[in-house]
Amino acid sequence: MAKGTLKFKDSVADYDRIMADIEARRFAGIYLLMGEESYFIDAVAERLAASILDEAARAFNQITVYGRDSDAGQVVNLCRQMPMMGQYQVVIVKEAQQLKGLDKLSLYTQKPAPTTILVICHKEKNVDKRSAFYKGCAAHGVVLESVRPRDYEIAAWLQQFIRRRGLEIDTKALSMLTDHLGTDISKIANELQKLTVSLPEGTRRITDRDIEANIGISKDFNNFELCKAVVTRDMERALMIADHFARNPKENPLLVTVMALFNQFRDLFVVNYLRWLARRRNHPFPPDQELMRILRKSNTFILGEIKQNASLWDNRKVFQVLGLLREYDAKSKGMGSGGASDGELLRELLLKIFLL
Repeated sequence: MAKGTLKFKDSVADYDRIMADIEARRFAGIYLLMGEESYFIDAVAERLAASILDEAARAFNQITVYGRDSDAGQVVNLCRQMPMMGQYQVVIVKEAQQLKGLDKLSLYTQKPAPTTILVICHKEKNVDKRSAFYKGCAAHGVVLESVRPRDYEIAAWLQQFIRRRGLEIDTKALSMLTDHLGTDISKIANELQKLTVSLPEGTRRITDRDIEANIGISKDFNNFELCKAVVTRDMERALMIADHFARNPKENPLLVTVMALFNQFRDLFVVNYLRWLARRRNHPFPPDQELMRILRKSNTFILGEIKQNASLWDNRKVFQVLGLLREYDAKSKGMGSGGASDGELLRELLLKIFLL
């Protein structure tokens, strides 16, 4: 596990390692699954529940309790019991953040029973890493700290998630998913599970048409298409998409649209600045691999579009656009909006951008 403050990529790496160990039946005596991102916690707990014992043994030796209905003393007593007609018993504590006297579990975690596998699902936040309870879990078991992803981290994770299912995804389809579903990877995983079941047999690539047909996101009216219309200065197309958003405000919240536009123009600003810096210092513009690292992109096609679109905007105008986007970000949250709807604010914002 990485030292210091963990990042989302560290959680992904730890999750992959734990799942590989479970697949190889290398079980730890204690699993402390904690953090803000519930997806990894639920996925590991479900895999353990299905893997350690066979179906017949689960009836006797697998117990699930919920934090709100239990206390630490009851959990310790369960863990100290001997398994019936088997090698292990499994005790799963769900919603452990609600468990009364959680720290008292240190009475068990500092000296766990060799015949019990304890799985603790502690959501919403981490446990205190200074506590005897945490130190016992770390010393005698496995700790997974599940970190919520940032917006720029979700696309790479999603591509890997899809590849592991034997599929690829088009750039536009990927953007449609991330723009519409945000960074809620539990929701994304659920939607993709439904999508993969619905795809025709033999499908190897997910397209924007698949997203539209199975998840209900329009392939023509979405933030990806709006951003593309704005940065290529296609005002007619941008306003048409804005009108569609105005008619469907629940599916297209202004806050998400403003964030998508901000990310797009931020990338243009960085590329233009790097070009200016290269000219000023008389050294080469960064190669694509370096530029992908700087912009946190994982797709060379997207990178090519960013470089092409940056030439259409000088940074004085880009800076003005970023200022407008900050202003309308505040308005999307109700500050100084004058009671205008999301649709009215978006149209107003776009007209101001195109008139710069």
